[in-house]
Amino acid sequence: MIQNFIVDDNNGQRIDKYLNDRIMDVSRSYLQKLLKDSGVFVNGKVVKSNYRVSAGDSITVELPEAVEPEIVAEPIPLDIIYEDSDIIIINKPKQMVVHPAVGHYSGTLVNGLMAHCKDELSGINGVLRPGIVHRIDMDTTGVLIACKNDRAHNAVAEQLRQHSITRKYYAIVHGVIKDEQGLVDAPIGRHPTDRKRMSINERNGRAAVTHYHVLRRFRRFTFVECRLETGRTHQIRVHMASLGHPLLGDRVYGPAKVPFCGLQGQTLHAGLLGVIHPATGEYVEFSAPLPEYFKELLNKLEQD
Repeated sequence: MIQNFIVDDNNGQRIDKYLNDRIMDVSRSYLQKLLKDSGVFVNGKVVKSNYRVSAGDSITVELPEAVEPEIVAEPIPLDIIYEDSDIIIINKPKQMVVHPAVGHYSGTLVNGLMAHCKDELSGINGVLRPGIVHRIDMDTTGVLIACKNDRAHNAVAEQLRQHSITRKYYAIVHGVIKDEQGLVDAPIGRHPTDRKRMSINERNGRAAVTHYHVLRRFRRFTFVECRLETGRTHQIRVHMASLGHPLLGDRVYGPAKVPFCGLQGQTLHAGLLGVIHPATGEYVEFSAPLPEYFKELLNKLEQD
């Protein structure tokens, strides 16, 4: 697969960094190897990682065709909230990727589900995402539903499309929110220049609605509950940042410097999920307590 880019500003950025900001699902180390193997051309000539781009440069990247890897079942401990013959509800920990992707073909939730459920996972989303109806980010913790058969998968997916699933998240955001509650109704799409980020995009974005409610205020931060009407990629992170209150720990949409040592990624927890059970037709809710790191942060902020 060949991708082409024209540099529109003279920022002097290293080409590996420039491409890493624009090519989805490819790591910077992978791009550096591609550059080393003469897979990147600027103005028709092979360049290496230390080349710095200039305005008007024509870049051609030759990406090898992706080969779908075999996903292996791994006996990974799972925090199972609920399980029956149709669905399984997991409390996902921080730093766990939901399904395999470039750079993450082992240690994912899917690897663990395959070991736990054997052949009892829906196949609608293909071999890389068996059972997966929706996902949450690697650094987001909390409730996630997976389906064990295609009938259950279709039923839950339809509820997601109809926005009838209840999803409540808990987050710590920068700054003190004055209003007790509010709503962000702003479409979300890919960032126009940084393809690894999302942004408010009135022209090409998809409808996105987030309700937020203040739970506790601190001197410099606010603890909030967010309820999703829609489920766009990075929705809460983008919407809260658009209000001037990015999530604590979110280096993508917030400050690059995190005020608490050792904090990995955004402080965001999927605390509650409510769904109509695909077999019984009854509405059921599942919840997961705040992780220890999150509770410790709240205690620190209380004492700040």
